[in-house]
Amino acid sequence: MSPTTPLQPITEDDIAQFLVNTPDFFERHAELLASVQLTSPHAGRAVSLLERQVELLRERLRQLELRTADMIRHGQDNAALLERLQRWTCALLATEDPGALPEAVTDGLARSFDVPQVALKLWGADPSWADAPWAQGASEDARAFAASLRQPYCGANPGLEAVQWLPEPQAVASLALLPLRAVPEADAFGLLVLASPDARRFQASAGTDFLARIGEQAGAALSRLLPRQG
Repeated sequence: MSPTTPLQPITEDDIAQFLVNTPDFFERHAELLASVQLTSPHAGRAVSLLERQVELLRERLRQLELRTADMIRHGQDNAALLERLQRWTCALLATEDPGALPEAVTDGLARSFDVPQVALKLWGADPSWADAPWAQGASEDARAFAASLRQPYCGANPGLEAVQWLPEPQAVASLALLPLRAVPEADAFGLLVLASPDARRFQASAGTDFLARIGEQAGAALSRLLPRQG
């Protein structure tokens, strides 16, 4: 006779695999659902398998409710931002004097979106605006930087020239730099600076879609200051 092969002990993984592969096990042994005792992390006592399953379902439901509430809150925040954006845009459209547009852009952003510091510089404007403060002081480096931006820059203050356009550049911990174009595919003719002493206000990890929309609408409005074609 050949020697008997020793039986391998049944492991927890074997039991788990058996239950996975035998979904009707508890249908044939329904009494186990009530008799099997598990430790509840919430009640701190032994509960039946059915009670534990109910706890798990309640926890999943609670997580789903939290996610739903978070989505609703974000939706409300976005709706409020869009309403502010619309009011700011309407104010730009209602500005009859083109020379008042730079101030309407910067002051409107500061008030509507609680931005502590806002500044802008334009170049290539009609010669009649050559003496305006916003038409002076942008170096070739600043213009080249604006031209290189296809999306707004968000993040810490890297010591760029544009920061010096602000009233209090030393107070800047984070900023957003928005290139200004008459239309998205055109060359940049200006740069809009939004700054905050809060390092978390403009983060590199944050989305820039909303800022891009602000830049596009500001650029379209300020394009009235460019030389007329034809």
